[in-house]
Amino acid sequence: MPRWSIALEKEYLKFSCAHFLIFPDGRKERLHGHNYRVRCEIAGELDEHGLVIDFIEVKPVVKQLCDELDEHWLLPGLHPALRVVPRDDGHTEVHYGSARYLAPSDEILVLPIANTSAELLAAWFGRTLLARLRARFGALRVQRLRVRIAETDGQDGIYESDER
Repeated sequence: MPRWSIALEKEYLKFSCAHFLIFPDGRKERLHGHNYRVRCEIAGELDEHGLVIDFIEVKPVVKQLCDELDEHWLLPGLHPALRVVPRDDGHTEVHYGSARYLAPSDEILVLPIANTSAELLAAWFGRTLLARLRARFGALRVQRLRVRIAETDGQDGIYESDER
């Protein structure tokens, strides 16, 4: 049975963020950043024009997601030991173990993930992308979505969703 997909890998599909990983033994990395690169593959049925989805229409959706993440500190909102406390002065306190941080609230993004690993970032990105594609292109029949988030060359987190 034939299958079709499109793949997106553009220089501008990227975002720069700060984060730290929390390890199973309770240790955490130091706060640091990455210049993440995003690669997507969307598989689906061809429409009457012979397209899975038009590149011109899907690229802005992926770019918008990258722009929303860009230049933020990413925090895992579902981690049970991490506390994120917004303050009335426009700042947010972040508590993990003995570490305490204070940052402007508008520079922090709390994502509904348990850790800020490349794998979970790829999963969040992929699920969010799929929801936005469906909202924008209701008739789109995605059969498979694959998202790669690269922290650096040779280190990618990969999320794949089989929608069949």
